[in-house]
Amino acid sequence: MAELDTSGGGKKGGGKVRSKKASTRVDLTAMVDLAFLLITFFILTTTLQKPKAMDLVMPDKDEKTNQQLPVAASRTLTLLLGSNNKLEWYLGETGKTAPTVDNYGKNGLRKLLFEKSKEVLQATGKDMFVIIKPSDKANYNNVVTAMDELNIVGNQSRAIVDITPQEIELLKRDGLY
Repeated sequence: MAELDTSGGGKKGGGKVRSKKASTRVDLTAMVDLAFLLITFFILTTTLQKPKAMDLVMPDKDEKTNQQLPVAASRTLTLLLGSNNKLEWYLGETGKTAPTVDNYGKNGLRKLLFEKSKEVLQATGKDMFVIIKPSDKANYNNVVTAMDELNIVGNQSRAIVDITPQEIELLKRDGLY
């Protein structure tokens, strides 16, 4: 039991004789209970930070039909994620245009996505479709960074696809595999 003793204390020695004051006792048990109830209330009612997760729509594994939509090569940008936090990209089909080595970040991938999406929109009148192909040497952070950059740019048409042996050879040629 918690209590507060407010007794006046006694003086020793002479002087006037006074009547002894009764000490005042305040029982703080109810106050302690109230404090714990308030702490419990605020802990339970606060909104905890929600985990940050990226929405990723994957095709249904049980579905047997192949429902791929045709996408023109002129509006397709392919990102080959390599090692050392570098990537290669090319517009169109593999082997028809020379791939360019770039990096992640504001002046690398983000600038590329802004510029190419404007070019594709002006040329075709449709949004650019981005294909992300991570290699075995790319790390998880590279895939997340690429997806984040696509979200920043506002690109909604994208896919994560397995990399082909021909594209692995492109990465090896440029020292990114």
